[in-house]
Amino acid sequence: MADTSVLRDGLHFGEGPRRGPDGRLYYSDFYAGEVHALDLATGDDEVVVTFDGQPSGLGWLPDGRLLVVSMLDRTVRRLEGDDLVLHADISDIATFHANDMLVDSEGRAYVGNFGFDLHGLIDDVGIARLLEPDFEPPGAALALVQPDGSVSVAAEDLKFPNGMALLPDPTGESESGNILVVAETVAFQLTSFSVDRNGSLQNRRVWADVKEFGIAPDGIAGDGDGVWVAPALQPAVFRVTEGGKITNKVETTQTCFAVAVVGDNLVCLTAPDSNPSVVKPDRLGKIEIHPLN
Repeated sequence: MADTSVLRDGLHFGEGPRRGPDGRLYYSDFYAGEVHALDLATGDDEVVVTFDGQPSGLGWLPDGRLLVVSMLDRTVRRLEGDDLVLHADISDIATFHANDMLVDSEGRAYVGNFGFDLHGLIDDVGIARLLEPDFEPPGAALALVQPDGSVSVAAEDLKFPNGMALLPDPTGESESGNILVVAETVAFQLTSFSVDRNGSLQNRRVWADVKEFGIAPDGIAGDGDGVWVAPALQPAVFRVTEGGKITNKVETTQTCFAVAVVGDNLVCLTAPDSNPSVVKPDRLGKIEIHPLN
């Protein structure tokens, strides 16, 4: 039995959940081409913007303007009034679909990408191929977009860089006082970097290897000294701390692909599959919540 309650259903595929400046849950629905804002208390759901594309990661500039990853053309858009205008083009860095994004308090955006055609591979040889010892996926670069839209490479050779979270640096060695934890989905691990004051990344290391738990980390959300991890292969969410210790498990009604902490609630975006052939034609996605206190 699931530990969550379903707050909303009828999504194609939800992604990029974030607590917005107004306290609502913002999220993308890939195949509807929509960004929504959901009031967790009332259930009121607003379509914030619709565009002819596939939205994913979300974040905000310090002045409150919304940033949206446009997956297929590998850009970051900025909401100006009712229009999504070009903020940054990362197509020279992203080698396949752009995906999740984390925007820090200075307005710097870290943007991941698939790196290769994941669903094409799964269609050809099956998902079990990802778990075989000789499987070596191509690496992908993590893009860093400055508030003015300029683009650089933050880190290279990540295996499907996906969800990200900023955590306090327990060593106190990073210039900013934070570490960036990145989910490397097809490496089955979480990788961390020390963050410099200018947003550059240093001191790469494996933060947690979660392969033994069958976790292909997708979306993640920071929570104190740990992160909540959507496993992409299981109907659950796991809280993981450095070194790979599992401190909590929350079971969901279907596979969880993205998570957020909004107030006292863990928000889980679930679907029966991530393959477009399954979720694009139908509306099988859900938003599920679980109280943390």
